[in-house]
Amino acid sequence: MARTFAYCRVSTADQTTDNQVLELEQAGFKLEPKRVIAETVSGSVPAMERKGFARLVDKLEAGDVLAVTKLDRLGRNAMDVRATIERLAREGVKVHCLALQGVDLTSPTGKMTMAVINAVAEFERDLLIERTQAGLERARASGKALGRPSALSATQQAVIRQRRSEGVSLGVLAREYGVSRAAIQRVERRANGAIVPG
Repeated sequence: MARTFAYCRVSTADQTTDNQVLELEQAGFKLEPKRVIAETVSGSVPAMERKGFARLVDKLEAGDVLAVTKLDRLGRNAMDVRATIERLAREGVKVHCLALQGVDLTSPTGKMTMAVINAVAEFERDLLIERTQAGLERARASGKALGRPSALSATQQAVIRQRRSEGVSLGVLAREYGVSRAAIQRVERRANGAIVPG
């Protein structure tokens, strides 16, 4: 006989999973308390790296049903969500999502839904990258300095360049200014006109 499990997740300790359980019960899922897995963890953490979710997967058997209120309970990364659902499908576990009209995401309809969601997620990611690149180009064109601000003032950098030309070692200068040897090397490269990544 198929068992129904619920996975409920919140991101912060001041949130509760009670509403998620209530929504699932109101949708007709019969949930035994021992089969409700709730945890507080960021959705950016891959599903299989979450302690509660990993324990849940160990309990699931072929024919079982896993219910979630929203797809983002499984994760925020579309690729991770897809991999998780595919893994559960291979094990014969059905995954139902209330926000998607309770569709079983391992069914043909669910797979089509996941394909659309993944395409949208990829499109959004590409748009974000495009907007970020355009923003960086505008900033460069207007003469803005990109990257982290230097830990060393212009005066300090001038002194460092002078002392390096006098043979003072990277290690001595790094200790003196409380920065890494790489920071001293960046000062030298800037002086020589090399392009330094931010």
